[in-house]
Amino acid sequence: MPAQSALRAQPADVPSSHVKDRVSAEEWAVRVDLAACYRLVAHFGWDDLIYTHLSARVPGPEHHFLINPFGMMFGEVTASSLVKIDQHGEIVLPTGYGINKAGFVIHGAVHEARDDAQAVLHTHTTAGVAVSAQKWGLLAIGQTSMTYTDDMAYHEYEGIALEMDERTRLVADLGTRNNMILRNHGLLTVGRTVAEAFVRMFFLEKACTAQIAALSAGYDNLHFPPAAAQETVTRQVANRDAIGGNLEWPALLRLLDRQDPSYRD
Repeated sequence: MPAQSALRAQPADVPSSHVKDRVSAEEWAVRVDLAACYRLVAHFGWDDLIYTHLSARVPGPEHHFLINPFGMMFGEVTASSLVKIDQHGEIVLPTGYGINKAGFVIHGAVHEARDDAQAVLHTHTTAGVAVSAQKWGLLAIGQTSMTYTDDMAYHEYEGIALEMDERTRLVADLGTRNNMILRNHGLLTVGRTVAEAFVRMFFLEKACTAQIAALSAGYDNLHFPPAAAQETVTRQVANRDAIGGNLEWPALLRLLDRQDPSYRD
């Protein structure tokens, strides 16, 4: 069962102007992007009812970050409903919503440890959990998965993420990498922007889905590319800018705006 939390409250109707008028323009822009990310995760079917989490750091020196209001489906999240918390998990801008403690444990640890981790995404998709439970992890059997080979971390399962002492081990395992498979649990990506973290998750999810499909023929029937090909892909990825979402993100926002622009509220 997903973790329950004492850090929760009954949802309340909070007008967007109530929040927008109380935050900086920079924070509001991050809120809109993160709300869009929640809607996109729901659109692609990666959500898990009200569980799992996406977060983004609030611009400024306070090290606050935004996370989903516990009790909302991802398709309901709006810019104003996102909850702002500090490094101790305390809500710093009350809006009538609470948070899931597991989200604070995981996301707070990464945000605190990595200045470049402006956004952190965590999912429990079928393909992601399936790959996390396979002893070999993500296999370099396709072009997409090969791009992750040198930027993938693994963290052993320790139970539902409610224990604060797990944070030290989680961030040590993540190190400077931008993608992580949490064993027997799911996937995690980080990015310098919400867009970057989302695009990383999009292709990581595709790589996991492809692996599960390929393994339907059995591990012994997989064709692995030559080592030289993997080395070429590693070099090609290293010699280009990291996936930033600069082209994909505006197109994704246009998709949401055609469907339901209320994420901007």
